[in-house]
Amino acid sequence: MLEPWIIEQIRRREEEERRRNERPRLEIPLHDERRHPEAEEEAEEEDRDAPQRGVVIIEM
Repeated sequence: MLEPWIIEQIRRREEEERRRNERPRLEIPLHDERRHPEAEEEAEEEDRDAPQRGVVIIEM
């Protein structure tokens, strides 16, 4: 059986390796327009006035 200090050292090294291998994330704030009835009305007006546009999805 390994001594406790060796087990602790192995655990620390594993945690450090996990942190280095984690990918950074960027969270995008999403606005919930359903909570703001005024925003819904403004969006509808903009949709009527704006020309139709397409959407392009690019996967990486």
